[in-house]
Amino acid sequence: MCYHVRFLHNQTGYRLASRDIWQALAVRNFMWLWIGSLGSSFAMNMQIIARGWLVYELTASPLDLGWVTMSFMVPTVLFSLYGGVLADRLPKKKVIVSAQGLNCLATVVMAAIIFSGSVTFWDFLWFGFFNGTILALSMPARQALVPELIPERLIFSAMGLNTTSWNLARIVGPALAGFLIAVIAGGDKTSTFGVGVVYVVIASLYFISAVTILLVGKTPRANPRRKADALRDMKEALVYIRQRPPVFGLIVLSIIPFLFGMPLNTLLPAFNHDVLGGGADDLGFLVSAMGAGAIVGSLMMATMGDLRRKGTWLIVTCLAWGAATALFGFSHTSLVVTSVIIIIGWIGSWNMSLNRGMLQVQVDDHMRGRIMSVDMMSHGLMPLGVFPITYIAEVHGVDSALVASGLAFVGLTLLCVLFIPSVRRTDQSHSV
Repeated sequence: MCYHVRFLHNQTGYRLASRDIWQALAVRNFMWLWIGSLGSSFAMNMQIIARGWLVYELTASPLDLGWVTMSFMVPTVLFSLYGGVLADRLPKKKVIVSAQGLNCLATVVMAAIIFSGSVTFWDFLWFGFFNGTILALSMPARQALVPELIPERLIFSAMGLNTTSWNLARIVGPALAGFLIAVIAGGDKTSTFGVGVVYVVIASLYFISAVTILLVGKTPRANPRRKADALRDMKEALVYIRQRPPVFGLIVLSIIPFLFGMPLNTLLPAFNHDVLGGGADDLGFLVSAMGAGAIVGSLMMATMGDLRRKGTWLIVTCLAWGAATALFGFSHTSLVVTSVIIIIGWIGSWNMSLNRGMLQVQVDDHMRGRIMSVDMMSHGLMPLGVFPITYIAEVHGVDSALVASGLAFVGLTLLCVLFIPSVRRTDQSHSV
């Protein structure tokens, strides 16, 4: 059975959501989608470690880590909006399965290149661009499918569970990738064989994810259209956002973390190497620690659908996330670094789950794929924050760069709250 979400609200602006996260998983179709998402999340998080470790070993340049990140993010700007059109036109299930299959094949090719011993920095650029393109074209369909599988009262629980699957992968995936690289390479930092094995595991996870999505039962047909006109559909999405201040405000508050919160993820291999003197296994442990904190944040959101003044909490968590990032840059001992990165994971996950849930209930059914794609497209602006921060890391050190990133995060959030009225109106309801 499929449920079409309608925005109902109480005095706080949102209908009270269920605290029972197991009710969402009890919906069979959503359960299979969640398991498939978990598999692809494992693949992506293992790739972050394998890619970051090998690229830094090849180049020893924080700026090159930024270039690799940009190769993955540029397609998000170029193709996400069209991915939203596909989500609103085509069967979402087929879009997701096709994407996972293509990622599997590309990862097998990358593994073969790594095993051959001829892998270069440029290989990570083309592979990142391909992965980013597939993600941009398919992620809107995955996000827009969720409200079609479960009732509206479970939306915040579902958003929390989706973030939980990502963060569970952030705990186990990086640790597994780092362990495989460290053990298989036998301490030889010039060996690429361990990274190749990780890429084989990643390809297998993409394949499993595709098979799992096939188990999702019948889903709603794509919206019928008189005539296919992708440009018209894209323009309609932008007009829709402009006319709805709460939706615009939520998208703004999702851009800021990607500009100045995510550079930490990009620079973590360099921070681990230069500041802490750690190896691949230590890098995996740090990312897993961040994931452990994120699990707490996402599960909090899954049980807090009836939280009042969500918009205020969204702004507070943005400010806290920025402050914690700056504190991380000041930290130079393993104990303090681990403690702070757990806090960053917790706050960041809560923030993103809250933003996603609020956006889902603000958007009408027939626009959901395109609006989620605009939100995703805005995340492709991440290089605008990553490159200045990685340049600072190149010139002044990774720790100084992260302090600057955190301070910019806090400052930009405050400026948006003061000068963009839509940011202060994210709790406002709209009529359907």
